[in-house]
Amino acid sequence: MSKIAHEPYFVVSRSGIHGKGAFAMRRIRKGTRIVEYVGERVPHSVGDQRYPDVGQRHYHTFLFAVDDEICIDAGRQGNDARFINHSCDPNCQAVDDGGRIFIEALRNIQPGAELTYDYSLVGPRPRTKADKARYACFCGSENCRGTMLAPFPARNGHVPR
Repeated sequence: MSKIAHEPYFVVSRSGIHGKGAFAMRRIRKGTRIVEYVGERVPHSVGDQRYPDVGQRHYHTFLFAVDDEICIDAGRQGNDARFINHSCDPNCQAVDDGGRIFIEALRNIQPGAELTYDYSLVGPRPRTKADKARYACFCGSENCRGTMLAPFPARNGHVPR
């Protein structure tokens, strides 16, 4: 029985959002599981040592928090999922499936479109203007909130956009 090669969904190229980005090579249907975010699984303390955000003008990391204890460092043993940039108006979302993180299409994505998801970083509390600048967003969407930091939930639990 022969295996059929799976044509990749995206290619990595220079991005107008930040550095490199992931761009659709073909039409991707809503709900498609595009790629798993993989890398070395480490405690948050190790990730913090590898990517200290103190002293950085703009935050940059390949860490993805899985839970309160473990994060994935895609800078070590990772794949091209690490190049999917943040957007405040994303066309993808990160999905936790039993501790494995997958990037899925939120809507139909056309060839050439940059793949993005909302990083929803927790970051420091309380937040200063300097914190928001360190975690600045460059997505350029109409709904851009200016930061990759997740909005704080309102008292009723609703997360404003």
